[in-house]
Amino acid sequence: MRCRLRQTFGAAAFRSSFLYMPNARRQASCFDYYDSMKLHRCVLAGAAFLITASCAQSQAPASAPGAPASATRPAASAPQPAASAASAAQPAASAASAAQPAAPVAQSALTGQLMYELLIGELTYRQGEAQAGANVMLDAARRTGDEALYQRATDMAIHSRSGPAALEAARAWRRAFPDSLQALRYELQVLLALGRASSTETPLRQLLAALPEDEKEPFITALPALYQRAADPAQTARLVETALHDAIQTPALAPAAWTAIGRLRLQAGDNSGALAAVALGQAAGAASEWPARLALQLLTDAAMPDAEAPIQRYLENPQAKPDVRTAYARALVQLNRPADAQAQLDALTRLQPDYPEGWLLKGALLADERRDEEARPVLRRFLQLADAEAHQPGLERENARGQARMMLARMAERRGDLATAEKLLAQVDAPDLALTVQIRRADMLARQGKLKQARQAIRSAPENDPQDARDKLLAEAQLLREHQQPEQSYQMLTDELKRDPDDPALLYDAAMSADRAGRPQDMERLLRRLIEIAPNNANAYNALGYWLADHGQRLQEAKTLIEKAVQLSPDDPFIQDSLGWAQFRLGQLQEARRLLEDAWKKRPDPEIAAHLGEVLWALGESDAARATWREGLRRDPDNETLKQTLERLKVKIAP
Repeated sequence: MRCRLRQTFGAAAFRSSFLYMPNARRQASCFDYYDSMKLHRCVLAGAAFLITASCAQSQAPASAPGAPASATRPAASAPQPAASAASAAQPAASAASAAQPAAPVAQSALTGQLMYELLIGELTYRQGEAQAGANVMLDAARRTGDEALYQRATDMAIHSRSGPAALEAARAWRRAFPDSLQALRYELQVLLALGRASSTETPLRQLLAALPEDEKEPFITALPALYQRAADPAQTARLVETALHDAIQTPALAPAAWTAIGRLRLQAGDNSGALAAVALGQAAGAASEWPARLALQLLTDAAMPDAEAPIQRYLENPQAKPDVRTAYARALVQLNRPADAQAQLDALTRLQPDYPEGWLLKGALLADERRDEEARPVLRRFLQLADAEAHQPGLERENARGQARMMLARMAERRGDLATAEKLLAQVDAPDLALTVQIRRADMLARQGKLKQARQAIRSAPENDPQDARDKLLAEAQLLREHQQPEQSYQMLTDELKRDPDDPALLYDAAMSADRAGRPQDMERLLRRLIEIAPNNANAYNALGYWLADHGQRLQEAKTLIEKAVQLSPDDPFIQDSLGWAQFRLGQLQEARRLLEDAWKKRPDPEIAAHLGEVLWALGESDAARATWREGLRRDPDNETLKQTLERLKVKIAP
């Protein structure tokens, strides 16, 4: 029985890494506001900051009436130690004293009594009585009118996880400094943390009106993430739409505003309302990326075909963002439309030839389809562009270059050039790919008959996290299974199952090894256990149903199992292939042909070619069968299922 679950390692991993990478959304991730504020690490440093702020206030020129106090003191978010402030002031003071008599120094607002109270508040906070410390700090803020103390009091209350105290401090801060953007932000976020989204309309509208123009659009697009924990998503969507009334009327902000409203509607389960928001946003600004990004989310996450047209309209714009097109290409791959995805990537590399990711995705798709001659120059072009940007280091950039070299190595391996393959693997320096590279090396060694060295290569691979040890075990078991050692693979996995008997991946892989080792009863037992503990695991139903159908056993039961897998994963072409094969075994040739042709169109895999070709052969369409088998062999001349099919039917396929 063939393994119907994509392998963790190997060529399919490239497809998973690049072609299915989620990129359709741009919104801030879920966060816990209580954990988002940094703690001051030192009481004395905090005290030094308070001294500096107070002295700066007393020595600064008097501000105009009504001006916010924050304009005449350092920002609370970036305090400077007192020593640094003093040393910075010394040269200026020396120069001034040489020219004229020193002016009288104004009395600091920080009295000895206040200093003592602030230290007591900080010490109380540090000793675990955060709310008491916050109360002391808030009292000091009210008496001094110092905005830095209001912020510190609010921070203390937040970290004490006392929501009401945090809200009291934030609102006191707002009353004392009604023009403070920071106070508005705090009040809004504290209300949301308290689950009081219904009370945020006014502060939200005020904050949006007060923000600098260049901050408004980013703030609006972050609103769905900010409100994602609201108890009543539908009410929240309506509230935010009301608060964004002015933004909707502003041409520069309307597309982002409608996108935020659409995402909130989507969070509330109102998919049609979200699609309507896409239309309104695009009508307000056809050149804006935001409605197209929401449409991508609807196309992929909500399975709404009508969302595709707005994406295509946006991409007609020559200035369209390239990452929107790559996200659309990935969505098309997920929808099993590789030809359409390739067309988008062709357009991207033509319109924006210096955009590296377009070449990478195009090369990955070509490599996935075994179009190696076309894929090689495309991936080399990506590496040229990526290497030219090597001065901008980053983990994602390193991983992308590494994946491109691994794909090129796999192509070199397929044409028998193992030296080039090893050279390319040696150039992969991304830490995240170290284990994958070593597993690839192990597979190359095993193909040369060096199974012992291959196993040692996997075992010597680095382990950067606890998951790596388990992945190494699964990789070694797979290596043994695929290189004529299925019994050893089975024993290795069953030994591990004694330590973790309900691990789904272990159960599935052990079942695959049991089948290869000629242990059908163990295979069925393991898959049924997997179905028992993971009743929504489509691969378990599919694997058992396919095995029964392939062996001509309990065919109605086989069909029922595969139909369950189809319900759980309706777009999987391999599961659809299994159902087509079951129908063939039941004698339903026309239905088998329909299912298999559809699966082949979605995913031209050699194993699907083996089945479709046999159905066509049984229907007397030998030319069509040979053409299908020939294409399957072109994609993978060593495919075991396809080779066995041709041998059993005594068919020879000319190149």
